[in-house]
Amino acid sequence: MSNDQYYGGQQYDPYANGTGNTNANGQPNQGQQSPDVTQTWEGQTWDTTYQPAVSYEQVRADRAQAQQAAQQGYQPQPQQPQQPYEPYASNQASYESYGTPAAYYTEPQPQQEQAHAQAHGHAQAAPAPAYAQAPAPVEQEPVPAPAGEAGGPAWSSPTTSGNTRITDAQRARAEGRSPVIEPGIQPAALTAVLGLLIAAGAALGTYGLLLPLVLLQGLTAAGWFRLNGMWPARQGIALAFAGGLAADAALLATGREHAAAAILGTLGVWVLLCLVLQLRSHAEPDERMYGLMATVASAALTVVATGLLGAEPDAVVVGGIAVAAAVVARALPLPGPVSLLAALLASAGAGIAAGGLTDLGTSGALLGLGAGVCALIGLRVASYDYPSRFVHMTAGVALPLTAAAPAVYLLGRALV
Repeated sequence: MSNDQYYGGQQYDPYANGTGNTNANGQPNQGQQSPDVTQTWEGQTWDTTYQPAVSYEQVRADRAQAQQAAQQGYQPQPQQPQQPYEPYASNQASYESYGTPAAYYTEPQPQQEQAHAQAHGHAQAAPAPAYAQAPAPVEQEPVPAPAGEAGGPAWSSPTTSGNTRITDAQRARAEGRSPVIEPGIQPAALTAVLGLLIAAGAALGTYGLLLPLVLLQGLTAAGWFRLNGMWPARQGIALAFAGGLAADAALLATGREHAAAAILGTLGVWVLLCLVLQLRSHAEPDERMYGLMATVASAALTVVATGLLGAEPDAVVVGGIAVAAAVVARALPLPGPVSLLAALLASAGAGIAAGGLTDLGTSGALLGLGAGVCALIGLRVASYDYPSRFVHMTAGVALPLTAAAPAVYLLGRALV
Protein backbone atom coordinates (compact mmCIF):
# COMPACT_ATOMS: atom_id res chain seq x y z
CA MET A 1 0.00 0.00 0.00
CA SER A 2 1.38 3.42 -0.95
CA ASN A 3 0.76 6.90 0.22
CA ASP A 4 -1.75 7.46 -2.59
CA GLN A 5 -4.35 5.41 -0.76
CA TYR A 6 -4.38 7.82 2.16
CA TYR A 7 -4.17 11.11 0.27
CA GLY A 8 -6.67 10.56 -2.56
CA GLY A 9 -4.29 9.39 -5.20
CA GLN A 10 -2.14 12.47 -4.90
CA GLN A 11 1.41 12.60 -3.68
CA TYR A 12 1.69 13.99 -0.22
CA ASP A 13 3.42 17.37 -0.14
CA PRO A 14 4.37 18.65 3.30
CA TYR A 15 4.74 22.20 1.95
CA ALA A 16 1.35 22.38 0.25
CA ASN A 17 -0.21 24.50 3.05
CA GLY A 18 1.52 27.63 1.93
CA THR A 19 4.45 27.39 4.20
CA GLY A 20 6.58 25.45 1.77
CA ASN A 21 8.14 26.41 -1.53
CA THR A 22 4.88 26.57 -3.54
CA ASN A 23 2.04 29.05 -3.53
CA ALA A 24 -1.68 28.50 -3.62
CA ASN A 25 -1.66 27.94 -7.41
CA GLY A 26 0.94 25.18 -7.04
CA GLN A 27 3.76 27.25 -8.42
CA PRO A 28 7.00 27.42 -6.51
CA ASN A 29 7.64 30.52 -4.47
CA GLN A 30 10.59 32.60 -5.52
CA GLY A 31 12.74 33.43 -2.54
CA GLN A 32 9.91 32.94 0.00
CA GLN A 33 10.30 30.41 2.74
CA SER A 34 8.97 30.30 6.25
CA PRO A 35 11.64 30.57 8.86
CA ASP A 36 9.85 27.96 11.01
CA VAL A 37 10.12 25.21 8.41
CA THR A 38 13.22 23.15 7.87
CA GLN A 39 13.71 21.74 4.41
CA THR A 40 13.64 17.90 4.42
CA TRP A 41 13.85 15.18 1.79
CA GLU A 42 11.44 12.27 1.62
CA GLY A 43 11.61 9.27 -0.72
CA GLN A 44 9.51 6.20 -1.48
CA THR A 45 9.54 3.70 1.41
CA TRP A 46 7.90 0.40 2.26
CA ASP A 47 4.67 0.58 4.13
CA THR A 48 5.23 -1.31 7.38
CA THR A 49 1.63 -0.92 8.58
CA TYR A 50 0.39 -3.52 6.10
CA GLN A 51 0.88 -7.13 7.33
CA PRO A 52 -0.64 -9.86 5.07
CA ALA A 53 -2.37 -12.72 6.90
CA VAL A 54 -0.95 -16.26 6.22
CA SER A 55 -2.98 -19.31 7.14
CA TYR A 56 -1.60 -22.42 8.89
CA GLU A 57 -2.60 -24.66 5.96
CA GLN A 58 -0.52 -22.57 3.60
CA VAL A 59 2.54 -22.92 5.88
CA ARG A 60 2.09 -26.71 6.03
CA ALA A 61 1.78 -26.88 2.26
CA ASP A 62 5.00 -24.91 1.80
CA ARG A 63 6.89 -27.18 4.21
CA ALA A 64 5.67 -30.35 2.49
CA GLN A 65 6.69 -28.98 -0.90
CA ALA A 66 10.19 -28.17 0.44
CA GLN A 67 10.61 -31.67 1.89
CA GLN A 68 9.53 -33.28 -1.37
CA ALA A 69 12.02 -31.21 -3.33
CA ALA A 70 14.79 -32.17 -0.92
CA GLN A 71 13.98 -35.88 -1.22
CA GLN A 72 14.03 -35.72 -5.01
CA GLY A 73 17.44 -34.04 -5.09
CA TYR A 74 19.10 -36.38 -2.54
CA GLN A 75 20.08 -39.90 -3.56
CA PRO A 76 21.29 -41.98 -0.63
CA GLN A 77 24.51 -43.91 -1.04
CA PRO A 78 24.57 -47.62 -0.17
CA GLN A 79 26.04 -48.11 3.25
CA GLN A 80 29.33 -49.91 3.57
CA PRO A 81 29.36 -53.07 5.66
CA GLN A 82 30.86 -52.43 9.04
CA GLN A 83 34.15 -54.08 9.78
CA PRO A 84 34.27 -56.21 12.92
CA TYR A 85 36.45 -54.97 15.74
CA GLU A 86 40.02 -56.22 15.76
CA PRO A 87 41.30 -58.10 18.79
CA TYR A 88 42.74 -56.15 21.70
CA ALA A 89 46.24 -57.38 20.83
CA SER A 90 46.28 -55.52 17.53
CA ASN A 91 45.12 -52.31 19.21
CA GLN A 92 47.74 -52.73 21.87
CA ALA A 93 50.41 -53.24 19.19
CA SER A 94 49.33 -49.99 17.53
CA TYR A 95 49.71 -48.19 20.84
CA GLU A 96 53.14 -49.72 21.33
CA SER A 97 54.25 -48.38 17.96
CA TYR A 98 53.66 -44.82 19.08
CA GLY A 99 56.20 -42.43 17.62
CA THR A 100 56.41 -44.12 14.20
CA PRO A 101 54.49 -43.15 11.04
CA ALA A 102 52.63 -46.49 11.13
CA ALA A 103 50.94 -45.45 14.37
CA TYR A 104 49.12 -42.65 12.56
CA TYR A 105 48.89 -43.85 8.97
CA THR A 106 48.20 -47.59 8.64
CA GLU A 107 48.15 -49.31 5.31
CA PRO A 108 44.74 -50.74 4.29
CA GLN A 109 44.32 -54.47 4.81
CA PRO A 110 43.52 -56.69 1.79
CA GLN A 111 40.24 -57.90 3.38
CA GLN A 112 39.07 -54.32 3.87
CA GLU A 113 39.93 -53.42 0.28
CA GLN A 114 38.00 -56.42 -1.09
CA ALA A 115 34.90 -55.66 0.98
CA HIS A 116 35.02 -52.00 -0.03
CA ALA A 117 35.30 -52.94 -3.71
CA GLN A 118 32.34 -55.34 -3.49
CA ALA A 119 30.21 -52.67 -1.82
CA HIS A 120 30.77 -50.23 -4.69
CA GLY A 121 30.55 -52.92 -7.36
CA HIS A 122 34.01 -52.44 -8.81
CA ALA A 123 37.55 -53.33 -7.83
CA GLN A 124 39.91 -50.65 -6.64
CA ALA A 125 43.67 -50.71 -6.48
CA ALA A 126 45.30 -50.58 -3.09
CA PRO A 127 46.42 -47.02 -2.34
CA ALA A 128 50.08 -46.28 -1.65
CA PRO A 129 51.06 -45.56 1.95
CA ALA A 130 50.72 -41.92 2.92
CA TYR A 131 54.22 -41.59 4.26
CA ALA A 132 57.28 -43.67 3.56
CA GLN A 133 60.02 -44.11 6.05
CA ALA A 134 63.06 -41.98 5.26
CA PRO A 135 66.37 -43.85 4.99
CA ALA A 136 68.67 -43.59 7.94
CA PRO A 137 71.38 -40.90 7.52
CA VAL A 138 74.82 -42.16 6.66
CA GLU A 139 77.50 -40.94 9.03
CA GLN A 140 80.59 -39.58 7.37
CA GLU A 141 83.99 -40.02 8.92
CA PRO A 142 85.76 -36.75 9.76
CA VAL A 143 88.60 -35.83 7.46
CA PRO A 144 91.82 -35.30 9.44
CA ALA A 145 93.34 -31.85 9.22
CA PRO A 146 96.59 -31.60 7.25
CA ALA A 147 99.75 -31.38 9.26
CA GLY A 148 101.69 -28.14 9.24
CA GLU A 149 104.85 -27.59 7.32
CA ALA A 150 108.14 -28.16 9.03
CA GLY A 151 109.22 -24.54 8.70
CA GLY A 152 106.01 -22.78 9.80
CA PRO A 153 103.00 -23.06 12.07
CA ALA A 154 100.50 -25.85 11.43
CA TRP A 155 97.23 -24.45 10.17
CA SER A 156 93.85 -26.07 10.61
CA SER A 157 91.82 -27.33 7.67
CA PRO A 158 90.02 -24.63 5.64
CA THR A 159 86.39 -24.04 6.52
CA THR A 160 83.39 -22.68 4.64
CA SER A 161 81.63 -21.16 7.65
CA GLY A 162 83.69 -17.98 7.66
CA ASN A 163 86.02 -18.88 10.52
CA THR A 164 89.63 -17.92 10.00
CA ARG A 165 92.25 -20.63 10.22
CA ILE A 166 94.21 -20.73 13.46
CA THR A 167 97.69 -21.85 14.39
CA ASP A 168 98.61 -24.63 16.75
CA ALA A 169 99.27 -22.13 19.54
CA GLN A 170 95.81 -20.55 19.14
CA ARG A 171 94.17 -23.97 18.99
CA ALA A 172 96.01 -25.06 22.15
CA ARG A 173 94.89 -21.91 23.96
CA ALA A 174 91.28 -22.44 22.86
CA GLU A 175 91.33 -26.09 23.97
CA GLY A 176 92.84 -25.25 27.33
CA ARG A 177 96.01 -27.25 26.82
CA SER A 178 99.39 -26.52 28.37
CA PRO A 179 100.73 -23.08 27.47
CA VAL A 180 104.27 -24.45 27.18
CA ILE A 181 105.42 -25.13 23.62
CA GLU A 182 109.05 -26.14 23.23
CA PRO A 183 111.01 -24.32 20.50
CA GLY A 184 112.20 -27.52 18.84
CA ILE A 185 115.36 -28.65 17.16
CA GLN A 186 115.90 -25.71 14.80
CA PRO A 187 116.14 -22.99 17.50
CA ALA A 188 118.26 -25.39 19.54
CA ALA A 189 120.64 -25.78 16.62
CA LEU A 190 120.87 -22.00 16.22
CA THR A 191 121.54 -21.63 19.94
CA ALA A 192 124.29 -24.22 19.70
CA VAL A 193 125.88 -22.41 16.76
CA LEU A 194 125.72 -19.07 18.58
CA GLY A 195 127.18 -20.66 21.74
CA LEU A 196 130.06 -22.12 19.81
CA LEU A 197 130.67 -18.72 18.17
CA ILE A 198 130.78 -17.09 21.60
CA ALA A 199 133.20 -19.76 22.84
CA ALA A 200 135.41 -19.29 19.80
CA GLY A 201 135.28 -15.49 20.11
CA ALA A 202 136.25 -15.69 23.78
CA ALA A 203 139.22 -17.86 22.86
CA LEU A 204 140.31 -15.24 20.32
CA GLY A 205 140.04 -12.28 22.69
CA THR A 206 137.77 -9.50 23.87
CA TYR A 207 137.02 -8.00 20.48
CA GLY A 208 136.52 -11.44 18.97
CA LEU A 209 133.72 -11.97 21.48
CA LEU A 210 132.11 -8.60 20.81
CA LEU A 211 130.47 -9.47 17.47
CA PRO A 212 128.54 -12.60 18.57
CA LEU A 213 127.68 -10.81 21.83
CA VAL A 214 126.05 -7.92 19.98
CA LEU A 215 124.05 -10.41 17.92
CA LEU A 216 122.94 -12.11 21.12
CA GLN A 217 121.81 -8.81 22.63
CA GLY A 218 119.81 -7.88 19.54
CA LEU A 219 117.96 -11.22 19.54
CA THR A 220 117.28 -10.86 23.25
CA ALA A 221 115.75 -7.39 22.94
CA ALA A 222 113.50 -8.31 20.02
CA GLY A 223 112.51 -11.72 21.38
CA TRP A 224 111.53 -10.49 24.83
CA PHE A 225 109.08 -7.90 23.48
CA ARG A 226 107.54 -10.41 21.13
CA LEU A 227 107.35 -12.96 23.93
CA ASN A 228 105.26 -10.46 25.94
CA GLY A 229 102.90 -9.88 23.02
CA MET A 230 104.18 -6.37 22.20
CA TRP A 231 104.81 -6.03 18.49
CA PRO A 232 105.83 -3.87 16.76
CA ALA A 233 107.70 -2.18 19.59
CA ARG A 234 110.52 -0.50 17.71
CA GLN A 235 111.12 2.15 20.34
CA GLY A 236 111.33 -0.35 23.20
CA ILE A 237 113.53 -2.74 21.21
CA ALA A 238 115.87 0.07 20.19
CA LEU A 239 116.03 1.33 23.77
CA ALA A 240 116.86 -2.10 25.19
CA PHE A 241 119.43 -2.82 22.50
CA ALA A 242 121.01 0.57 23.07
CA GLY A 243 121.30 -0.31 26.76
CA GLY A 244 123.27 -3.44 25.88
CA LEU A 245 125.57 -1.49 23.59
CA ALA A 246 126.10 1.15 26.29
CA ALA A 247 127.03 -1.57 28.79
CA ASP A 248 129.51 -3.05 26.31
CA ALA A 249 131.05 0.34 25.72
CA ALA A 250 131.27 1.08 29.46
CA LEU A 251 132.93 -2.28 30.13
CA LEU A 252 135.43 -1.84 27.35
CA ALA A 253 136.23 1.65 28.67
CA THR A 254 136.67 0.61 32.28
CA GLY A 255 138.20 -2.84 31.76
CA ARG A 256 137.26 -6.34 32.90
CA GLU A 257 138.25 -5.53 36.50
CA HIS A 258 135.36 -3.07 36.81
CA ALA A 259 132.84 -5.12 34.89
CA ALA A 260 130.32 -5.30 37.72
CA ALA A 261 130.30 -1.52 38.24
CA ALA A 262 129.93 -0.89 34.52
CA ILE A 263 127.05 -3.34 34.18
CA LEU A 264 125.13 -2.17 37.27
CA GLY A 265 125.71 1.53 36.50
CA THR A 266 124.42 1.15 32.95
CA LEU A 267 121.44 -0.83 34.19
CA GLY A 268 120.49 1.89 36.69
CA VAL A 269 120.71 4.64 34.11
CA TRP A 270 118.64 2.70 31.61
CA VAL A 271 115.91 1.90 34.11
CA LEU A 272 115.59 5.61 34.89
CA LEU A 273 115.54 6.43 31.19
CA CYS A 274 112.79 3.89 30.54
CA LEU A 275 110.75 5.34 33.40
CA VAL A 276 111.03 8.89 32.06
CA LEU A 277 110.03 7.84 28.55
CA GLN A 278 107.01 5.90 29.77
CA LEU A 279 105.84 8.84 31.88
CA ARG A 280 105.73 10.98 28.75
CA SER A 281 103.53 8.46 26.97
CA HIS A 282 99.88 9.32 26.29
CA ALA A 283 98.66 5.72 26.58
CA GLU A 284 96.37 4.35 29.26
CA PRO A 285 97.89 3.85 32.75
CA ASP A 286 97.68 0.05 32.56
CA GLU A 287 99.26 0.01 29.14
CA ARG A 288 102.03 2.34 30.24
CA MET A 289 102.81 0.13 33.24
CA TYR A 290 102.87 -2.97 31.05
CA GLY A 291 105.17 -1.26 28.56
CA LEU A 292 107.44 -0.03 31.34
CA MET A 293 107.86 -3.51 32.79
CA ALA A 294 108.57 -5.05 29.40
CA THR A 295 111.09 -2.35 28.48
CA VAL A 296 112.91 -2.55 31.81
CA ALA A 297 113.08 -6.36 31.67
CA SER A 298 114.34 -6.35 28.09
CA ALA A 299 116.97 -3.72 28.88
CA ALA A 300 118.04 -5.63 31.97
CA LEU A 301 118.50 -8.85 30.00
CA THR A 302 120.57 -7.19 27.27
CA VAL A 303 122.72 -5.46 29.86
CA VAL A 304 123.17 -8.68 31.85
CA ALA A 305 124.36 -10.41 28.67
CA THR A 306 127.35 -8.09 28.81
CA GLY A 307 128.56 -10.27 31.67
CA LEU A 308 130.00 -12.64 29.06
CA LEU A 309 132.31 -9.84 27.98
CA GLY A 310 133.45 -9.23 31.57
CA ALA A 311 133.88 -12.91 32.53
CA GLU A 312 137.11 -14.89 32.30
CA PRO A 313 137.77 -16.14 28.74
CA ASP A 314 138.15 -19.78 29.86
CA ALA A 315 134.85 -19.64 31.70
CA VAL A 316 133.13 -18.22 28.61
CA VAL A 317 134.53 -21.04 26.48
CA VAL A 318 133.28 -23.71 28.88
CA GLY A 319 129.93 -21.98 29.38
CA GLY A 320 129.26 -21.57 25.64
CA ILE A 321 129.98 -25.23 24.90
CA ALA A 322 127.94 -26.42 27.90
CA VAL A 323 124.90 -24.37 26.89
CA ALA A 324 125.09 -25.69 23.33
CA ALA A 325 125.14 -29.28 24.55
CA ALA A 326 122.32 -28.77 27.05
CA VAL A 327 119.97 -27.15 24.54
CA VAL A 328 120.52 -29.78 21.87
CA ALA A 329 119.98 -32.61 24.38
CA ARG A 330 116.79 -30.95 25.59
CA ALA A 331 115.43 -30.76 22.05
CA LEU A 332 115.75 -34.50 21.49
CA PRO A 333 112.45 -36.46 21.29
CA LEU A 334 112.64 -37.94 24.79
CA PRO A 335 110.16 -38.02 27.70
CA GLY A 336 110.14 -34.95 29.92
CA PRO A 337 112.14 -36.12 32.94
CA VAL A 338 114.53 -38.14 30.78
CA SER A 339 115.12 -35.16 28.50
CA LEU A 340 115.81 -32.88 31.48
CA LEU A 341 118.27 -35.35 33.00
CA ALA A 342 119.97 -35.85 29.64
CA ALA A 343 120.39 -32.09 29.21
CA LEU A 344 122.00 -31.69 32.63
CA LEU A 345 124.32 -34.60 32.05
CA ALA A 346 125.24 -33.25 28.62
CA SER A 347 126.08 -29.84 30.03
CA ALA A 348 128.25 -31.32 32.78
CA GLY A 349 130.01 -33.62 30.31
CA ALA A 350 130.60 -30.74 27.89
CA GLY A 351 131.99 -28.68 30.81
CA ILE A 352 134.46 -31.44 31.67
CA ALA A 353 135.51 -31.76 28.03
CA ALA A 354 135.90 -28.00 27.57
CA GLY A 355 137.68 -27.70 30.94
CA GLY A 356 140.31 -30.13 29.69
CA LEU A 357 141.05 -27.73 26.84
CA THR A 358 141.43 -24.80 29.26
CA ASP A 359 142.96 -24.26 32.68
CA LEU A 360 139.71 -25.13 34.51
CA GLY A 361 140.17 -28.91 34.31
CA THR A 362 137.55 -30.88 36.18
CA SER A 363 136.13 -27.69 37.62
CA GLY A 364 134.61 -27.16 34.23
CA ALA A 365 131.97 -29.77 35.13
CA LEU A 366 130.55 -27.53 37.86
CA LEU A 367 130.65 -24.47 35.66
CA GLY A 368 129.09 -26.38 32.79
CA LEU A 369 126.36 -27.75 35.05
CA GLY A 370 125.55 -24.27 36.39
CA ALA A 371 125.44 -22.82 32.88
CA GLY A 372 123.24 -25.70 31.73
CA VAL A 373 120.72 -25.14 34.53
CA CYS A 374 120.43 -21.43 33.71
CA ALA A 375 120.15 -22.24 30.01
CA LEU A 376 117.25 -24.62 30.66
CA ILE A 377 115.50 -21.91 32.70
CA GLY A 378 115.84 -19.47 29.83
CA LEU A 379 114.59 -22.10 27.41
CA ARG A 380 111.57 -22.69 29.62
CA VAL A 381 110.77 -18.98 29.69
CA ALA A 382 110.94 -18.84 25.89
CA SER A 383 108.53 -21.78 25.70
CA TYR A 384 105.82 -20.26 27.89
CA ASP A 385 102.45 -18.65 27.06
CA TYR A 386 101.85 -20.23 23.61
CA PRO A 387 104.84 -18.69 21.85
CA SER A 388 104.85 -18.19 18.11
CA ARG A 389 107.49 -19.28 15.64
CA PHE A 390 109.05 -15.84 15.71
CA VAL A 391 109.43 -16.06 19.49
CA HIS A 392 111.09 -19.44 19.11
CA MET A 393 113.55 -18.11 16.55
CA THR A 394 114.47 -15.05 18.65
CA ALA A 395 113.86 -15.54 22.36
CA GLY A 396 114.18 -19.31 22.03
CA VAL A 397 117.65 -18.85 20.57
CA ALA A 398 118.94 -16.01 22.76
CA LEU A 399 117.45 -16.55 26.22
CA PRO A 400 119.41 -19.75 27.09
CA LEU A 401 122.72 -17.97 26.50
CA THR A 402 121.56 -14.71 28.11
CA ALA A 403 120.33 -16.52 31.23
CA ALA A 404 123.63 -18.41 31.49
CA ALA A 405 125.71 -15.20 31.41
CA PRO A 406 125.47 -14.43 35.20
CA ALA A 407 126.40 -18.03 36.09
CA VAL A 408 129.38 -17.94 33.74
CA TYR A 409 130.55 -14.63 35.19
CA LEU A 410 130.15 -15.59 38.87
CA LEU A 411 131.40 -19.19 38.63
CA GLY A 412 134.25 -18.13 36.38
CA ARG A 413 135.41 -15.60 38.95
CA ALA A 414 135.12 -18.18 41.73
CA LEU A 415 136.78 -21.15 39.97
CA VAL A 416 139.55 -19.52 37.95
